[in-house]
Amino acid sequence: MAILRASEVTEFSDVELQEQLAKLRLELLENNGKISAGGAPENAGRIREIRRAIARIGTEQNKRRNA
Repeated sequence: MAILRASEVTEFSDVELQEQLAKLRLELLENNGKISAGGAPENAGRIREIRRAIARIGTEQNKRRNA
């Protein structure tokens, strides 16, 4: 999955935002599980990308709720 930019996130529907959020949270959970088990992640920078994408989606959901 590529980096999600804020302009891309705004184009998603509410259902698509929920689906993307679920996928990203699962991927983050898997990566954190590898780290906690004593392993090294395949791409350490990916964890940062995932966290930021989750934040972008959350920000967009809040905007839509308050608008």
